[in-house]
Amino acid sequence: MSAFEELQTVFRQTFGKADLKITPQLSARDVDTWDSFNHINLIIAVEEAFAVRLSSREVSSMRNVGDLVVALNAKGVGIDWPA
Repeated sequence: MSAFEELQTVFRQTFGKADLKITPQLSARDVDTWDSFNHINLIIAVEEAFAVRLSSREVSSMRNVGDLVVALNAKGVGIDWPA
């Protein structure tokens, strides 16, 4: 499984939406189950899936999935968006 597929799986499991497709622009506004509680669950799940730690500053500056991917790639994860 690619890093992108792993991230998409984390999103699908966290938000309980098997058909959720992540895009760089996807944000909490776009997912009805993305509330503050599930936001924390998402960050924890991402950290566990990719064996990284995101600082509160990094998390608070994220506005969408694209920002999350940039932060993960800065930590060496290597997520590439599908063509």
